[in-house]
Amino acid sequence: MTKPPDASPAGGALHTDLAALMRQVAEGGLDPAAAAQRAHGMLVRDLGFAQVDTHRQVRRGRPEAVFCQGKTPEQIITIARSMRDAGQNVLMTRLGHDCFEQVAKALEGPDLRRHPLARMLYLEVSPTPRKTGRVGIVCAGTTDIPVAEEAAVTAEALGSPVDRLWDAGVAGIHRILRQQEKLAGFRVLVVVAGMEGALPSVVAGLVKAPVIAVPTSVGYGASFGGLAALLGMLNSCAPGIGVVNIDNGYGAGYLADAMNELGEVDAGCP
Repeated sequence: MTKPPDASPAGGALHTDLAALMRQVAEGGLDPAAAAQRAHGMLVRDLGFAQVDTHRQVRRGRPEAVFCQGKTPEQIITIARSMRDAGQNVLMTRLGHDCFEQVAKALEGPDLRRHPLARMLYLEVSPTPRKTGRVGIVCAGTTDIPVAEEAAVTAEALGSPVDRLWDAGVAGIHRILRQQEKLAGFRVLVVVAGMEGALPSVVAGLVKAPVIAVPTSVGYGASFGGLAALLGMLNSCAPGIGVVNIDNGYGAGYLADAMNELGEVDAGCP
């Protein structure tokens, strides 16, 4: 069976600190009200403009991610440093080009991973255990790759081995049909498509693994910024498809890793 979430280095340190705090209360060396205040400080770091959830990795098995769109570089850097100081891995998503470079320069170090195509930065403070099951990330067209990469980088950062299969849309359906044997080897599939969003239906009809469909905002006017793809995926006649929001590669990668982890438990993996 996989290790429980609190077996992570960050989780173990937090539990050790909380246990020490409770011992002080039990021995009469610390007032319960003061202990509660200290415990809250261990679980949440109040930065004024942000409440950093340092307990999330213990509670959910995966650390809090930083959605960077709309945040200033200074805010992102402060949040990331706070999480790094708490022993948390830090996944930063949706960084614009200028912001990406500024944040990367400030956080530069051996634990920083750059993923410009996905518009992501990753601070790997502590190693993440690798799963045995593989996640397949499939995208319909080259213009869908940034969203697909966001899903791939997320799943990899959380511990899932990932294979990428790009530009396999239904406009040349032989491109996906010739990959059927490879598709059958994945525990979970993330399928990313814009335009009419047909690719997840095709893939789901070829495999037994669950398919996470990601509509993208790629397309001409009548695609309505990804709404046509979203509705097409929601109306798929192929069973076994779950759909995330438009352009939500992070959400798809997170969900794929969580589903992959369930497979580890079912398989009795150590």
